[in-house]
Amino acid sequence: MSQEVTVVCHHEYGNPEEVVRVERWKLPSLKPNQVLVKMKASPINPADLNMLQGVYATLSPLPAVVGMEGVGVITQVGSAVTELQVGQLVIAPNRMGFWCDAYVSDADVLSPIPSEISIEQAGMLAINPPTAWWMLTDFVSLEPGDWIIQNAANSAVGRFVIQIARYRGLKTVNIVRREALIPELEAEGADIVVTDEFPLSKQIRDLIGNANAKLGLNAVGGDSAHEIAKSLGAHATLVTYGAMGLEPLRIANGLLIFKDLRFRGFMVSERCKRTSTEDVQEMFTQIFSLAKAGKLKASVEKTYPLTAARKAINHACQSQRKGKILFVMD
Repeated sequence: MSQEVTVVCHHEYGNPEEVVRVERWKLPSLKPNQVLVKMKASPINPADLNMLQGVYATLSPLPAVVGMEGVGVITQVGSAVTELQVGQLVIAPNRMGFWCDAYVSDADVLSPIPSEISIEQAGMLAINPPTAWWMLTDFVSLEPGDWIIQNAANSAVGRFVIQIARYRGLKTVNIVRREALIPELEAEGADIVVTDEFPLSKQIRDLIGNANAKLGLNAVGGDSAHEIAKSLGAHATLVTYGAMGLEPLRIANGLLIFKDLRFRGFMVSERCKRTSTEDVQEMFTQIFSLAKAGKLKASVEKTYPLTAARKAINHACQSQRKGKILFVMD
């Protein structure tokens, strides 16, 4: 007899609070190369809300279970599975549908998590830390002392950029919208934190002097991204990974002609798809090591059960939160 589990799903796109549902679904039978994973924790990320709205880059066939990352424990293994064991904590870096009690997965797409990492922190390691890690390694060769400029610095990715940069000896200029965030980010290791008052580029250049910032990270777009580009040194790269400001990226002719800037885009799921399993695991080994040492962590404001999905989503949509909103399963 098939096992039934609670899922948070949607049958249509629209306002996240209105289209989300809590239902009981049947799990498929376990195949020899598969495992059964009981979910423990899963965050609500902006991309999850975009998925519910129907505006994310890749959409799952409806009806669909929501949730792009999370951590669970293996409770059953198929007869052909040899690398994983019952009781191991695991994440699935390139899977959709974590807002549920349990799921069945092919064993070879799962990454074991060290037991020393807390459940809440483990549930937030599959998307934002890899995004920060790869953006700091893929586009520019950075050495200790090099400067990075980023907007949306108080976002989950922005905070992981600060933490990883600090670990690598890199320096960060961090742009936020509220002065109250300045001491908070400085405590996490930010070198410079500024509010997005214009002319922003002059403010940044005055603070870093003649330093040649090699990398800019943009999650906002519009004027904010343009000001970062103006602040970068010659031959630098601006990487866009989000568009929170809902404004297009503007590239001034002079930035291309006189500074020879590079403009690139980044999406973590696409990066995972074109990366070997061995390379993905190597990246996670580094991230897990930092998480175990307490050098990589995200703040959590509140946790909810799956049955309170609408309330949790409403909370996640509020501005000026102090941390992530998580689903925690029994």
